[in-house]
Amino acid sequence: MKTAALFPGQGAQAVGMGKDLCERSAAARRTFEEAGGILGFDLAKACFEGPEDFLNRTDVCQPAILVHSIAAVRALEEKGAPLVAEAAAGLSLGEYTAHVFAGSLSFADAVRLVRRRGEAMQAACERQPSTMATVLGLDLDALRAAVAAGRGKGVVVIANILGPGQAAISGAVAAVEAAGEAAKAAGAKRVIPLKVAGAFHSPLMAPAVEALRQALAGTEIRAPRIPVISNVTAAEAVEPGQIRELLGRQVGESVLWEESMRRLGAAGVGRFVELGPGKVLTGLARKIVDGAVTVNVEGWANVDAWA
Repeated sequence: MKTAALFPGQGAQAVGMGKDLCERSAAARRTFEEAGGILGFDLAKACFEGPEDFLNRTDVCQPAILVHSIAAVRALEEKGAPLVAEAAAGLSLGEYTAHVFAGSLSFADAVRLVRRRGEAMQAACERQPSTMATVLGLDLDALRAAVAAGRGKGVVVIANILGPGQAAISGAVAAVEAAGEAAKAAGAKRVIPLKVAGAFHSPLMAPAVEALRQALAGTEIRAPRIPVISNVTAAEAVEPGQIRELLGRQVGESVLWEESMRRLGAAGVGRFVELGPGKVLTGLARKIVDGAVTVNVEGWANVDAWA
């Protein structure tokens, strides 16, 4: 059975994240310290103690989640039982983490990139009021029709296709509200407004896309040692120029997560290991891939139990 490494995205952060891992693993501790030196502030303190509003800042939580994930990877290596995977994927921000795991990005470059990504996304959000909402229990064709109905009020798109009957929409506030009402009228079980700074993975992120393209242009990207599935195409990205282009586009385009997981399942992946905070991605893997075996590596107990 093949294994895929999965890496979470924004929203997985919580005060206390990574604390017990760093208390028991020197490798994890060094990972947080290295990141703090790159960022110029005490990332470990922000993760372990908060305050929550600081940790939830887009430019703080993005490096925090990446660093926690890589700390978990390194804790397994320190134990002498590294994760061996045939492929990797990450949700939005997590795609950068997947490239660190696969060797296409250095850890230091990735920390700098996701900090810049968070800053650029926040700046784009401040240019125009915008939002996102999760839509549950509606098939994709009906959701597309609801989004089309919302466009009379402004920009709105499907931002994330996470799993069966689970997606997110993104855009101008009035347009997202209108699309949400249309989705409920079409039979959606729930429409849940998200507590985010703005319309991630939509055309309103165009300024962030440009900022990321500039940052990526000056960043070394190598061929990954294992395939990484792109959020934009739901296909393998293995050539450095292609990786650079797709990472630049990603924040302004839809995340094809369900299709990505189906691609991995069709390639023979049956075991999914999620590294870092939360358990969202393993839960989705079980819904999408028949017979999926899932493992989470978040805290020290998970590392200690790792065989």
